[in-house]
Amino acid sequence: MEKIVIIISVFILRVANNLNAQFTQLELFSGFDKRDFSNFKCTITVLFLVCSINSGAQEKETDNFPPPENPKEIVAIKTTGVITIDGKLNEADWENAPITSEFFKIEPVQSKSFKYRTEVRILYDDKNLYIGAFCKDSLGVKGIRVQDLRRDFSYTENDIFGIQIDAQNTKQYAVSFQTTPYGNQRDLQSFNDAYVDADWNALWTVRTKRTEQGYYAEFAIPFKSLRYDEPEKGEPVNWGVTFSRLARRDYELTVFPNIPQAFSQFRMTYAAKLTGLEVPPPSANLRIEPYTLYEFDESTNGTHVVDSQNNVKVGGDVKWVVSPNTVVDLTINTDFAQADVDRAVNNLERFNIFFPERRQFFLENSGIWAGVSDYDVIPFFSRRIGLDGGFDATPAPIDVGARFTNRDENKTLAGLYVHQGDTEESAAANFGVFRYLQNYGNENNIGLMVTHRLDEKKPSLSLNESNNTTVTIDGLIRPKNEWTVSYLASASKDEATDTWGYAGTFSAVYNTNKMFWRWKSNFVSSDYNPAMGFVYQNNVIKHNLSNYVILRPKAMPWVRRWESGFFANYYHDFKDPKKFQQASVYLFPFYVFFKDNSFLEYAITPTWQNINFDFAPLGLSIAQDRYFYTRQFINYNSDRSKKLSLSGKFEWGKFYNGKRQSITVGTRFAPIPHFSLSLDYEHNNLQNIGIEDKMLKTDLYTGSLRLALNPRVQLSTFYQYNSFTDQGRWNARFSWEYRPNSFIYLVYNNTRDTTFDPVQGNRQFIGKITLLKQF
Repeated sequence: MEKIVIIISVFILRVANNLNAQFTQLELFSGFDKRDFSNFKCTITVLFLVCSINSGAQEKETDNFPPPENPKEIVAIKTTGVITIDGKLNEADWENAPITSEFFKIEPVQSKSFKYRTEVRILYDDKNLYIGAFCKDSLGVKGIRVQDLRRDFSYTENDIFGIQIDAQNTKQYAVSFQTTPYGNQRDLQSFNDAYVDADWNALWTVRTKRTEQGYYAEFAIPFKSLRYDEPEKGEPVNWGVTFSRLARRDYELTVFPNIPQAFSQFRMTYAAKLTGLEVPPPSANLRIEPYTLYEFDESTNGTHVVDSQNNVKVGGDVKWVVSPNTVVDLTINTDFAQADVDRAVNNLERFNIFFPERRQFFLENSGIWAGVSDYDVIPFFSRRIGLDGGFDATPAPIDVGARFTNRDENKTLAGLYVHQGDTEESAAANFGVFRYLQNYGNENNIGLMVTHRLDEKKPSLSLNESNNTTVTIDGLIRPKNEWTVSYLASASKDEATDTWGYAGTFSAVYNTNKMFWRWKSNFVSSDYNPAMGFVYQNNVIKHNLSNYVILRPKAMPWVRRWESGFFANYYHDFKDPKKFQQASVYLFPFYVFFKDNSFLEYAITPTWQNINFDFAPLGLSIAQDRYFYTRQFINYNSDRSKKLSLSGKFEWGKFYNGKRQSITVGTRFAPIPHFSLSLDYEHNNLQNIGIEDKMLKTDLYTGSLRLALNPRVQLSTFYQYNSFTDQGRWNARFSWEYRPNSFIYLVYNNTRDTTFDPVQGNRQFIGKITLLKQF
């Protein structure tokens, strides 16, 4: 590996020298002066040195190890009595169950020795799989770190115990059930240890008990909430399983069985074998989730009420498990009132901003679609559904939707159809997706995806019927545990413009305990138009070379992890590859995580820009010209698990033809898990920017408060004010999980836009009740 790195580095340096000799003859760098190119050459030289140093530091990589040929086995015991889920583990069955405690430490230092002992027992009966864990801690309750009681909590900020299950033995897919000492829940799906769907929700129960010796966690996972194949008659049932525990006070992460530090607990090729199960025959089951909703919506212009509406809405979702491998989801009159709102962003870059999906129906099983792990090119992006014209347009009603998923150890077959109703500003639309993914080898797959969008005719808006289709081939190859290669090729056909467009990505990643390398390239043609997808830009080819070394210096025990390296990006036109667009190098000599997981970072980012199009970030018109500028920043986060935590980032340097200073500061106060207050502030000071040498200052204020009676009864509020748009908005949400996965929601939204005279505003109140019943 070292020889390859040095050869590549020397080649890059020689190219730089050749470019220097031919500088005035190259269109690529026309418009830059000699000083700019000298900066380019100096940057390449630094990259060469970093490559050489990092590769030399990793010459002896000894900490990675392959998956075991014979996995460790653990045994589940069938209960003889009734298990009460109360977090006490005091039934006789728990006393008689075998203990698994041979955990392996992967943070802060990979080792067989650890400070925090964890004991796990597994039971089952005819309906549930039970996991009982005792997480020892010499400080008991005083040592617990839990920031809040929300579901799907932050992984790195809390004490956590979790179990990962591969019930179909795919070695590529797992579901995870996690909890804190206070019993809040986090469940997710993992795909190839490369993509995590943290918004997947299943029906399960957990209760915990905190003591002076540590904490207990008691899980009950219904077999109906798991997908497994029916065993052959007389054949034993074996599932892949891993356990994980994060003792947050010392950031000690331990796993069972042994997994290298470079990977996570979701790398199921290393999983232990769970034996002894006598599972009920997998059968069709039905889960229904109806809802009813009342909504009050009022728009104002000054003190005058422009519009006022009262609506009652009824709808719901149905999940039908046809067989162990096949699931059908239906949604009718879909509503997402409880979904988190997007935060405001002031975009100063030339690329589109990616806002993640937040709606539950589209989040479940989202990892099966092509492109989900690459935010540059996504042929199917579900946020295009339910909006009347784009990513940030007004909502459009979803009348009905259906999803079909068939997954086994060899393949995944899926389909999605959604009908979107019309609005005053848009026609109704039909969205369809087909997906086939074939697994081969241990961790390889290849897939095909087809999307089709049909916008219906609407004469009142002079809108004709239009069609848009994409066809995508993608795959993942893992020839060795350290290597992950992924690729995607996509074509779009847009009927309205009668054009074909093309896009693709290729990525090769080499990841060990001590080193990370990545080469990534993607392209998007001018005419590539995935009407159900997302691209960061059209007419572009992007190349990325990334490398960082991971050091764990024994001489500095207060340092848990020290990263040093670079991310180099180079963009040019797709139509004419000789035409340069942008280049940047993010150089970070130190990105240091301390023992308590606080971190400090310093980075410098030389940037080359070719602005040959109309570009006006935040209304500042930038002249079409070539620019070189260098920016620096310092970034710090204190220990996020403590009662009071602080964060701050200061960025300075040139920006196009002027200067820009940015300050971001934040604090969170969480004296108990039932109360959390966060305050954040972002300030941009732009000087002598653009054609008119303008000055611009923007301020973004954000505050949020979370109150919780327990993990099932919570109130969260959020306020944000953006000085650039002169807009402020409130969002408050009360939720009560009155039975597992059944909720009562009360939601209040208030937006005031003071850029208008008189002030325009919108108030909204929503009351919603859902009921989940599984048969």
